[in-house]
Amino acid sequence: MHRHIDNRRTRVTAIAGVTALAMSACSTLGDDSQSSPEEVSSTVVLLTHDSFAVSDDVLADFEERTGLTVKRRAPGDSGALVNQMVLTKDAPLGDAVYGIDNTFASRALDADILAPYESPEIGQDADRFAVDDTDRLSAIDYSDVCINADTEWFAEQDLAVPRTLTDLADPAYEDLLVVTNPATSSPGLAFLVATVDAFGDGGWSDYWGQLRDNGVKVVDGWSDAYFVDFSGSEGEGPRPLVLSYASSPPSEVRQGEASTQALLDTCFRQVEYAGVVAGGQNPEGAEQLIDFLLSQEFQEDVPGQMYVYPVSPQAQLPPQWERFAPLAEDPYEMSTQEIDANREAWIQEWTEVVVG
Repeated sequence: MHRHIDNRRTRVTAIAGVTALAMSACSTLGDDSQSSPEEVSSTVVLLTHDSFAVSDDVLADFEERTGLTVKRRAPGDSGALVNQMVLTKDAPLGDAVYGIDNTFASRALDADILAPYESPEIGQDADRFAVDDTDRLSAIDYSDVCINADTEWFAEQDLAVPRTLTDLADPAYEDLLVVTNPATSSPGLAFLVATVDAFGDGGWSDYWGQLRDNGVKVVDGWSDAYFVDFSGSEGEGPRPLVLSYASSPPSEVRQGEASTQALLDTCFRQVEYAGVVAGGQNPEGAEQLIDFLLSQEFQEDVPGQMYVYPVSPQAQLPPQWERFAPLAEDPYEMSTQEIDANREAWIQEWTEVVVG
């Protein structure tokens, strides 16, 4: 029942181990370096986060149509993915990349690890997520990182479900919230950025101090938060508020009703991109792969496989999404350049305030 969402959301950043990851990944490429030109031209290597998922028949259709074989390599979450690509810039580990999100996009662009490519499949709705005008990153999907509430728990306790970020610091909700660490979790970083946007330079750390004093629990990864500590899913944990996604409630539908809801006033808009790896062995295959990720077939496969919204407005969504997975009307957002310039400082300050 939760396998798709679990595949998509287990994103623990191993920043401290990036060098070891890179060395390990390089060691697996020995056979590729000896490949014949024919083998290289028929194989396209996709670098991605470790939660990438696509239906077997959808991928098989692409391979049959193009004559390409897709090989996937996944070093970790979005942060680990970008860090490994930077470390191996002079000897790229793949031809195309999927899963660089808007919290790491500027770092990827500044490191010159991507080659320009404007896919004929890209439309205006994908274009509106463009990071810059260099055509090095194509938006593939997006989602809202939000606090989710176990509405059944709140009904049983006769307690109003909180609505805003400020509500979460109210003593009425003491010891009810679990979030993920922004140093080790992509949604954790997105939520931290949301609070910076909401409360500004002078207020966001004070806000986190209030959450700390109100008993917020911090764990390393989304799976532990959602499936262990959260009361509204299979783990039946003790906390009815969890950091997750606006698209999570459809996975909690029982007898036609969702037992959870996303708090849409707490959301940060997260966008995932794909691009052609600069210096890859098969740039033509990489371009075909980008076209595939933007195709109607893949875009309609995205919600069911990775629980994110496709960028194509023509892609049909699962029936339950309109009712149970609405997007935030006014999510918190921030430029990739501002995130890149401040990410490490924010994480360090957050750690001092919350972890100590």
